[in-house]
Amino acid sequence: MTSLMQTYAYLHESAVHESAAGRTLALETSGGATPAGETANPRFFEGFLTAPGAAAAALLTVADVAAARYYQPRPAGSLDPVVTAGGDRLRMESFSGCCGVYARLDVLAPGLDGGEVGHGTTNVDINAPLRRALARLGGLDPLRLTVGPEEVEATTFDGRFVEKRVPLPQRWLRGFAEAQVLGAGFRLRAEVAAVEATSFLRSLPRPTQSSGARTTRWVVPAGRGLRPASRPVPDAVCLPGPERLATLQQVLRHATGLRVYAPDRAEDEPTAVAWEVALPGMRLTLMLSQNAARGFSGEGGVLNDLATGAAAKDAEAVSELLAWEPRIDVAELSRQAGLPPERVRAALTVLGASGQIGYDLAEEAYFHRHLPYAAGAAEARNPRLRGARALVDEGAVRIDGGLAWVGEGEHAHLVRAGDAGRLSCTCLWWAKYRGGRGPCKHVLAARMVWDMTE
Repeated sequence: MTSLMQTYAYLHESAVHESAAGRTLALETSGGATPAGETANPRFFEGFLTAPGAAAAALLTVADVAAARYYQPRPAGSLDPVVTAGGDRLRMESFSGCCGVYARLDVLAPGLDGGEVGHGTTNVDINAPLRRALARLGGLDPLRLTVGPEEVEATTFDGRFVEKRVPLPQRWLRGFAEAQVLGAGFRLRAEVAAVEATSFLRSLPRPTQSSGARTTRWVVPAGRGLRPASRPVPDAVCLPGPERLATLQQVLRHATGLRVYAPDRAEDEPTAVAWEVALPGMRLTLMLSQNAARGFSGEGGVLNDLATGAAAKDAEAVSELLAWEPRIDVAELSRQAGLPPERVRAALTVLGASGQIGYDLAEEAYFHRHLPYAAGAAEARNPRLRGARALVDEGAVRIDGGLAWVGEGEHAHLVRAGDAGRLSCTCLWWAKYRGGRGPCKHVLAARMVWDMTE
């Protein structure tokens, strides 16, 4: 698996400090992007958490997901969570080592007190001593939070900084792109109160070395709670690898409610799903892939938009209008960019391929983050897209009205348009997934050529 080496450089280790003035959770930042440009150690917030016990448990959950591997469990290197400051909230995100679980903690304005929230994106140091300290935090005592080092301007790198150098799999980055595409297609399917949510989540199996979270269950909204089902009955929501939700149990005593999001359609096959726990002034979301063996990185939901030249050009214009908005208004962005809303959404998908865009299920809106990857590098991270470009460059796409032959000789495959313009192919990939993991390279190549002839 192709990896990049990601280096996190912190001035100090993150820690919980005790003093006569009280406790401070100091989260140290690494290099990140801000409105002023790239900054070595940006400072995003200094103030208080209004629900310190809940915030500590939720942050620990995000960190635990980053350190976990649910498919073929084994010790995994932990990547430091990504933090985005959006002016009125802090978002902390991570993926599991197997890329099948995405976690995000949204600390909203009611959860923060006493300080302004900046704008930008960075990584924060989550180390083993901090995890232990977070696990011990409780009670109602105030907890001061700082995101970023003290007195940044007066600090220099003189050998005192902490550095972590870890492999960053390409699929971890692709997961950000695919999670926002999937999330944009989800709808609220169930909403239950805290007591019922706690009872149901505590009944789920815990992961073991042998289970690998490979089971699939179904849940049905029933009265005020959720009822398990052994098969996809009407109104049922898929729960793939329920063991992967076990990490939510550490926040249940703080929960005020639960929401479940999934595709708004009846499916006999497993689907991805998102579970959102409401906390005082916060939301904690876990999105689960279709099954534990299937990471978000291979879903292919971004490929159709990446294959069109118009979307790539539109993305350049749209990116200049983004500024770490916590909630992107597509209609307003459409007006500013002078583009139809559907082209703006396609441009956001292209930007999401380099981790620039996320999707908030509760607000049904995109948000902006800024990871240190160029949108133009997305093609290098998607082998199907590279294969499609090669077929087009080789002249291996022959159009015949609404049909396209892609490939040479006996290796050629027929691509045809079905209902509502949906393209299908005769290749083995299409026969196996039926478009469930995005288009094959032959469909992408045919789409490229059709776009060029229009």
